[in-house]
Amino acid sequence: MKPKAAFYWCASCGGCEEAVLDLAEGVLDVVAAVDIVFWPVALDFKAKDVEGMEDGAIDISFVNGAVRTGHQLEMARLLRRKSRLVVAFGACAQLGGIPGLANLTTAREILCEVYGEDGPRREFRENGHTLTLPELFDSVYPLNRAIPVDYFVPGCPPSPKIVADALQTLLSGVLPEPGTVLAPDRAMCDECPRRDSHPDELQFDCFHRVQERVLDTGACILAQGVPCLGPATRAGCGARCISGNMPCTGCFGPTSHVRDYGAKALCSIASVIGASDADEIDRMFENIVDPVGTFYRYSLPSSFLERKRLE
Repeated sequence: MKPKAAFYWCASCGGCEEAVLDLAEGVLDVVAAVDIVFWPVALDFKAKDVEGMEDGAIDISFVNGAVRTGHQLEMARLLRRKSRLVVAFGACAQLGGIPGLANLTTAREILCEVYGEDGPRREFRENGHTLTLPELFDSVYPLNRAIPVDYFVPGCPPSPKIVADALQTLLSGVLPEPGTVLAPDRAMCDECPRRDSHPDELQFDCFHRVQERVLDTGACILAQGVPCLGPATRAGCGARCISGNMPCTGCFGPTSHVRDYGAKALCSIASVIGASDADEIDRMFENIVDPVGTFYRYSLPSSFLERKRLE
């Protein structure tokens, strides 16, 4: 019998769901190789379909998105119980992702900003029916802080090659060590098409925002004074942003040698500062107007910082 596979979407934009379809005709190979038993964004499946399965009946579940609500936590736990393997699929599931920047505030502050001081009602009754909204947690969590996770597929979203290679690995019957990130374990700069333009010695006294200058399409972006996080980021994306003449923002997360992605990214930028005076260094960093969003854009919930301190 073909392996049984499930796909589920938690707190994310939905790009990881589209990444599967980005395989183009290759998605037909996926459909031929597995029996999809749960994929509610694409087919008419319900949670009760999973609840009715025996524990461990699903061979592999791909869960994308961070855990933000009570319902997402329930579904993550349900799929964990019903699955032999669970894969954190994409940056939000792996690291917390861009939704994780909500950890700079609280659920209450977000609801007040959107719905007013009273916030929305969690329970609504109409015509004999009751609708209860799921709890919105104060913190966003990467998937492995909610349930045990077997493997990780990085990216925002994962590139078609990474998706195809991950599926091939997981369906081969020869599984890597649990906890493996299914992408090359080297820095993105190693596969950057501009790597040969990076000078041996690099120092400058001013950072620029990417919209402030026209970038040379053949030169290292960091060498042009624009923060590029390629030195701190795992390879495997195919340098898609660089090919579009934009700096790497770090969506593939850290290599296995890095404990905190944001700290590593900050160090890689700080290492090229030519100034030594504290005031001058502060002036240089003033042009990085959103340090958390720059260095922890995808990884705040999985970092040592995790969130803004709750009073």
